[in-house]
Amino acid sequence: MDLLTLFLFSIGGPEIILILFVILLLFGAKKIPELAKGLGKGIREFKDATKEVKDEINQATEKAKPED
Repeated sequence: MDLLTLFLFSIGGPEIILILFVILLLFGAKKIPELAKGLGKGIREFKDATKEVKDEINQATEKAKPED
């Protein structure tokens, strides 16, 4: 088991609350919605890009299939 997996599964409720509190202290209440909005846009762009790549791969494999 790698270190990241071990770290992620060992985080409980109190640790998450502490992390969120530290983020709130560092960035402030007004900046957090802006950060979340930017993160959401980044995730959406990543999903769109992966969908495009999948579509291109599917189209290429369909063209390469020999017709019976």
